Amino acid sequence: MNVTTTEEDVQVVQIQAEGHLLINEAVEENGGDLSPLAEDSFVSSSTEVQSRTGWFGASLLIVNAALGAGLLNFPSAFHQAGGVVTGGLVQLVLLVFIIPALLILAYCSDLNGSKTLQEVLSFTWGKRAEKFTAFCTALYCFGTCITFLIIIGDQFDRIFASLYGHKFCHEWYLNRDFTVVITSMLFILPFCYPKQIDFLKHISSVGVVSVIYVALLIIAEYYNGKYIPGEIKTRPTAWTDVFLVVPTICFGYQCHVSVVPIYSCFKTRNIKLFSAAMFLAISICVFTYTVAATYGYLTFGSKVESDILKSYDARDPYVFMAIIAISIKTYTTYPILSFCGNAAVCDLWIEPQDDQSRVPINPRIKDNFRVLCVTVWFFASLVLAIVLPNIGAVIKLLGSLAAVFIFIFPGMCLLRMSERNEVFNRLRPTLTLLAGLFLALGGFIFGCVFTQAIIVDYIKDKEEEIPLCVPASSEYFYYINVSRKILYA
Repeated sequence: MNVTTTEEDVQVVQIQAEGHLLINEAVEENGGDLSPLAEDSFVSSSTEVQSRTGWFGASLLIVNAALGAGLLNFPSAFHQAGGVVTGGLVQLVLLVFIIPALLILAYCSDLNGSKTLQEVLSFTWGKRAEKFTAFCTALYCFGTCITFLIIIGDQFDRIFASLYGHKFCHEWYLNRDFTVVITSMLFILPFCYPKQIDFLKHISSVGVVSVIYVALLIIAEYYNGKYIPGEIKTRPTAWTDVFLVVPTICFGYQCHVSVVPIYSCFKTRNIKLFSAAMFLAISICVFTYTVAATYGYLTFGSKVESDILKSYDARDPYVFMAIIAISIKTYTTYPILSFCGNAAVCDLWIEPQDDQSRVPINPRIKDNFRVLCVTVWFFASLVLAIVLPNIGAVIKLLGSLAAVFIFIFPGMCLLRMSERNEVFNRLRPTLTLLAGLFLALGGFIFGCVFTQAIIVDYIKDKEEEIPLCVPASSEYFYYINVSRKILYA
């Protein structure tokens, strides 16, 4: 039998050899005790062969994970930061870190065949880092899923208000508490149960097309000239205003939670193929975000709403279609975050039980727990989305947590690789410095954004957004309103 060796095979062998080296070092450091996760993951990576998704399908998944409802907030964020030039420069600086961070996570996941972000941190820093990462992942994904459902409700309100007037919610079948529940159970819940994330690559293409349509609409409305813009800033009012755009950018480009599960579904785990998928995805995101922010802000200036679509006339059929497109995009993105979040929850509960017993848990029990977790996750997020009135402050808090995934976790992985990997001996000082820069910048951004969100949205600004329609008094809506008042008392 003739055996041919390709360049990809050589690269896989080299990466696996590096993984074995790190595992051996971990054994020595732990007194000969090898982490069950690292050992099992490496074995499954080297023995399990599945034909899954290619690099183009993976790029659609990455775009769908990153490109989302944050698009609607970009024009307003650019205005707060001091205009198009300032916002664009901040975005460019952050991209210098966002792109390498994705490559760092993919490379580290190859060392032991990790399938989730928390497995990568477990291999590089141990079990405590894994649990902390799983907790942050579950918290971020759950909060994001809630915002997705609230956004869907907001779009339904705008659609029905333009069709039936501002008393539409007096009809129970047009009220958001009914429409969000029914449509989410039909179009979201069934897609949350698959075991592999690559199942979502087909619906991801629909979501990508939907959000690109919204960006093209923003361009077209600018050249139509139907709107008179307000004041257009060319520089920030204060230098600290520059940081106001950071949470929106971090929230908009945050796909680092999803990128390791997506990479694990490649037909062939290869850094070159992943790089191609990643650069295509980020290029689409940069184009869409920049175009929407620039033309949206120049169209309305200081009059721009935090949700750019609210600045347009919803009775315009093209705007009407854009509102529907954002709803479709949100339906397709929720399952991706649900998959990552539920994987984190399973790691928090299943793995500790497995470690204590030292006996592998029955796969059927794991599957049953996963199904239960997905179901509870969905309905819990649905209830909170109905009770919570708005998401402005929540998005800023999620943006601060996104900085942890974009900067801190990749920085930790890079620091450990530079210390323990002999391949990087010559570059060790440079990589250590770069890792320190990731960690310092991540900590600074997290602190600034979190503090701003608390001060601006929870201390100074306590005004609630006026809904498009106030439901008629009924026992059901009475309890919903009482719950909202308790949460925001």
